[in-house]
Amino acid sequence: MKKIFFIALLFATCNSYAQVKLEGVVRDSLNQPLEAANVIAINQETSGLEAFGVTTTEGRYRLDLGRNGTYKIQISYVGMKTFTEILSTKEENIVKDYTLEADNVLEGVELVYEMPVQVKGDTVVYNADSFQNGTERKLEDVLEKLPGVEINEEGQIEVEGKVVNKLMVNGKDFFDGDTKLASKNIPSKAVDKIQVLRNYSEVGQLRSVTNNQDNVALNIKLKEGKENFWFGDVTVGAGSSPDKELYLVQPKLFYYSPKYTLNFIGDINNTGEVALTRRDIRNFGGGFRAPSRSSGTNINLGDNSLNFLTSQANALEIENKLATGNFSYSPSKALDLSGFLIYNSSRIASRQTSFIQYTDPELGIPDEATDQSSNERSNQGLLKLSARYQPNLNNQLDYDVLGRISNDRQNQNLLSSVVGNTEQLDEVTPYSFNQNLNYYYTLDDKNIFALEAQHLLRNEDPFYNAILVNDPAGPDAFDTTAEALGLDTSLNNYDLGQNRRIKSNQLDAKLDYYHILNTKSNLNLTFGTILSRQEFNSNIFQFLDDGSRLEPTPNFNDGLAENDTEYNFSDIYLGVHYRVRMGKFTLTPGFSVHAYGNKNIQFGETFKDNFFRFLPDFETRIQLKKSESLTLRYNMLNQFTDVTRLAEGIVLNNFNSIQFGQAELQNALSHNINLFYSSFNLFNYTNVFARASYSSNIDQIRGLTTFENVIRTSTFFNSSFADENVNVFGRVQRTFGKIRATLNASFNYSKINQFIQGQRSLNEGYTQTYTPGIRTNYKIAPNISLRYRYSVTNNNQGGRSTRFVTNAPSAEFDAYIWKSVTFRTNYTYTRQDLGNGQSQSFQNWDATLSYRKDRDAKWEYEIRATNILDIDSQVRNSANNLSVFTSETFIQPRFVTFRLVYTL
Repeated sequence: MKKIFFIALLFATCNSYAQVKLEGVVRDSLNQPLEAANVIAINQETSGLEAFGVTTTEGRYRLDLGRNGTYKIQISYVGMKTFTEILSTKEENIVKDYTLEADNVLEGVELVYEMPVQVKGDTVVYNADSFQNGTERKLEDVLEKLPGVEINEEGQIEVEGKVVNKLMVNGKDFFDGDTKLASKNIPSKAVDKIQVLRNYSEVGQLRSVTNNQDNVALNIKLKEGKENFWFGDVTVGAGSSPDKELYLVQPKLFYYSPKYTLNFIGDINNTGEVALTRRDIRNFGGGFRAPSRSSGTNINLGDNSLNFLTSQANALEIENKLATGNFSYSPSKALDLSGFLIYNSSRIASRQTSFIQYTDPELGIPDEATDQSSNERSNQGLLKLSARYQPNLNNQLDYDVLGRISNDRQNQNLLSSVVGNTEQLDEVTPYSFNQNLNYYYTLDDKNIFALEAQHLLRNEDPFYNAILVNDPAGPDAFDTTAEALGLDTSLNNYDLGQNRRIKSNQLDAKLDYYHILNTKSNLNLTFGTILSRQEFNSNIFQFLDDGSRLEPTPNFNDGLAENDTEYNFSDIYLGVHYRVRMGKFTLTPGFSVHAYGNKNIQFGETFKDNFFRFLPDFETRIQLKKSESLTLRYNMLNQFTDVTRLAEGIVLNNFNSIQFGQAELQNALSHNINLFYSSFNLFNYTNVFARASYSSNIDQIRGLTTFENVIRTSTFFNSSFADENVNVFGRVQRTFGKIRATLNASFNYSKINQFIQGQRSLNEGYTQTYTPGIRTNYKIAPNISLRYRYSVTNNNQGGRSTRFVTNAPSAEFDAYIWKSVTFRTNYTYTRQDLGNGQSQSFQNWDATLSYRKDRDAKWEYEIRATNILDIDSQVRNSANNLSVFTSETFIQPRFVTFRLVYTL
């Protein structure tokens, strides 16, 4: 695989030198350079687009053309007459300047070819057809070919290194801007233009007074020119595997008109294909952004939902059902209504074996081998309704309500070399209700007001049950823990249960006043508050042989087993920020002053903590060029924990992880520094970005952990030892004709102070990853994408050091044959060296062969094969602050399915 990669890289280099360079300057009739003029070259022999470019601020352009060819050169600029000429190349580079004349004719000029990329201020427009060769099926297939655009490992869309946080179709929100649903489901051939909206602001009134540099949105313009139209596709399929019959039904239907839109995405399959993972849905915030995010306060309400053992990509059996609907309706120009409904159901069977070594051999914690199998069931539902009322440019009112409910269950069987066999059950049926109200009012050209408020209600009720075998003939690993918990040790089984209920009620609101001092500066005053209340109840019990329950009294933690805790938090703050532009610099210094109040009540006692805190922050942005910038940020953040770490009674995270909180825990303080560099250059097709962050956590809440065999008991305290984290990531991307080369590099350093068996140790981790890659983008020839990921992870855990080296070459190939057959395949080989002379590896190979009469055909026939090599498991080695572990996860066998796709 390494040889293939370097051969392809050599081919890319040779290809770049086998061309003639055409370059020069484009000016107007006054001899002034024209920035962002479009320059294209059309091959006269093939009538195809050969090359394109956009002029720089100095009016410079450059095109790479083939030797001994004839091309039509076409140069266009808004307000200028389009210039065309026929140019022949030989063996030498060509330098040629052009002058455009003013166009006084009102009629539009018909262009033979559209520019693949156009830059219009903060908007970059890609012509989708210019980047397609016929093998594309969904929007993500097109996005991956656009310069400056990437799909990261989590399925998020990145533009120039920034994650896209909103996606629209024809100007309307698509499932409230969710990018993953859009990229994986919108048909590629329905896409006309892809508009990248940089410095995007949801509220036009605040665009000139806020920093929006990190905000990137996409707007997908559809091809249809009609006022009302349907588009989409319906896929049905079947197949077989050694264990079961396979099926899938995937309707994806979209309707658009000037007044309203309807979108429906459905998916029923047992092949393991996932439109939205459980994690995606859990993190689906529906566009809610807490007003306090920029205030300097972060309060954690906790997450007591079920933490499933496996992801939906690593399982033996997976069944999915998904039904989603999205609508938008504009009854008038001033009012927009929208909403979505998501229902997701999954059934998963999984198996994983692990070998765990704890960090310090001197602590006496035995190594543990485990074999765990689980059956998981999840049903999730979301409903959101939104309204936006904007009667004029000076007033905007937004209201959103989001409801969420789920019913999750997990049965697990765990065989441990230390504890023996354990059966576990987790259940939870949480719900939440979130509403958001925003009002923006422009008094005059100097004064703007903004009110943002969010209210959250959440109820969580996790139930846990574990059954451990108790061997009366001799001591078990759990016996000491059972005695400490006050359980009846005379029974053949330890049958443990725990009920918990966590209720959260939080209001987060702020009022902003913006005073525009002049065209380059403004003052922002913020008055805000966070009011939070959490109630936590829990109790542990043991099921006895006669069906009754024993309410145990532990012989540690002062005998406290149950929890009945009320936690109230308040933050009233005032913020001041000044924003000024000075040449290339935009400076935003500021601070906030907070009056905090904490109170928790448990076991008849009240614990209070009231104090003031001054939190400074600063941001500076240097606009080096129009498409090149450097941003530096610093802020102090006050972090508050949730009620479960304050509750003093015993809580079972599971049978081998027991915790009890501390009522007098205080907040943690962190210093955060972020640096971001971005350069997007269409002159030489080079995109560069880098981001670096550093955080230092003071008075961090850390765990005091004690092990009895592999059963750990933890409590919490405010550590006086600072934890640190450094992250650096960079990407360089360069296009040579039809070939694009990319290099990603990342580095992470973390320093964590851990406290185990009464001893403090320092855990330091270093991870560096390098991923070079090349891909082609030919219109008629097959295309290939090659990547090579090299990663080194070093962990120094006090008593033990580890080093993992990962090599993972991968290849993707797609070909459009005879204008009717599409072949696509991808292969990945992963090898991990363990640092002790041993190594582990696994492979993955998938392929798809499809036929449609032509690109506009309604019917398509497809054969898809996954896990062609029939690999039964994947291996992973990792380390955390407590242990080093090696795991083997068993996956689905080889699947072959036949599919029929009908396109509207």
